[in-house]
Amino acid sequence: MHRVVVLALDGVYPFELGIPRRVFGTAAAPDGSPLYEVVTCGLTSGPVRTDADFAVHVEHGLEALETADTVVIPPFVCDPAEDREWLPGPLAGALARLRPGTRLVSICTASYVLAEAGLLDGRPAATHWNEADRFRRRFPGVRLDPDVLFVDDGDLLTAAGAASGIDLCLHLVRRDHGSAVANRTARLCVVPPWREGGQAQFIERPVPEPSDASTAATRQWALEHLDRPLTLSDLARHARMSVRTFSRRFRDEVGLTPGQWLTRQRVEHARRLLETTDLPVDRVAAEAGFGTAASLRQHMAATLGVPPSAYRQTFRAEAPAVTRR
Repeated sequence: MHRVVVLALDGVYPFELGIPRRVFGTAAAPDGSPLYEVVTCGLTSGPVRTDADFAVHVEHGLEALETADTVVIPPFVCDPAEDREWLPGPLAGALARLRPGTRLVSICTASYVLAEAGLLDGRPAATHWNEADRFRRRFPGVRLDPDVLFVDDGDLLTAAGAASGIDLCLHLVRRDHGSAVANRTARLCVVPPWREGGQAQFIERPVPEPSDASTAATRQWALEHLDRPLTLSDLARHARMSVRTFSRRFRDEVGLTPGQWLTRQRVEHARRLLETTDLPVDRVAAEAGFGTAASLRQHMAATLGVPPSAYRQTFRAEAPAVTRR
C-alpha cells in the first residue's frame, strides 16, 4: 500500500495538516479497500505546536520519512521576511535519506522548505501568491509561477495554499488511480472533483452582490448539452439575460469568461470519456463538443500538455472500460 507521510513542523497550520489524511485516507478501491496509508510525523515524536490555541501529538519522528512513498509538508508559522532557519539540520538529513522515487509535496509556504533544500533549483514551483516576490528574491533559481493553484513536476509537487492543497491531493489520487476513484473521493469529501493546476489563484476577487439572477442553472444546462455547439448567445438566452449582463454575471460568479469555462468543461468531459470508455478519439471529440479529433488534440495539448491517446494510456482507470453505443 502506498504510504503517505505528513510532516508536522512547529507552528503547523491545522487545516492544511488535515488535508492529506482526509483526501488520501478517503480514497478507496471499487471493493472499498483503502489505497493509501497515511501517518503523521514531527521532527521528533510528541507534541507539536500549531498556529492555533492547541497542540497536536504525533506518534512518529523523522524516521517515518524513510518509509514514505509520498511526503507532504503543510505550511507552518513563519515570517519569510526574517532570516530564519527554514530547514533544520535534522530535517535536512532526513530528506537526504529519502528512498529513491519518493514524491515530495509542499502546500503553501512549505515550498520554502523544498527550496531551501535545493530541491526546486531549476524546476517549476508554486507558492502562495502573497509570498511570490519574497520567494523569488530568496530563491532566484526556482522557476516560480505565482498565479497557478499547483505545479506537478513529477516527483516534486507544490501547491499555492489552503484549498489548493485539496486540489493537489485529489490530483495525485487521479494520477495514481484514475478519475473514477478521484471523483468518488471528492464526493465523499464534499469538494469539487477537479480544478486544474494552471487555474488562477483568484487573487483578491470581490464576492458578487447577492442577486436573484444567477448563471448556475445555465451552467448546469450547458453541462448536460456539451455535445452541442453552444454559443454565448445560446447561454445568455437560456439565462434570460442580455449577452452583456450574462457575461458580467458569469465572470463574477465563476471567475472565468463563459468561453473559458465551457472549454474547461469540454476538456474535463473528454478526460472522463478517455479514462472510462473505449470510444475512439473522434467520437470523444464529438461528445465533448469539440467537433473533430484535431480540435480535441489541440485543446488537450494546450490544457494538459498531452494528446488524447497519450492521456488515455497514462490515466486509464483500472476498472474495465465501458463502451458506449
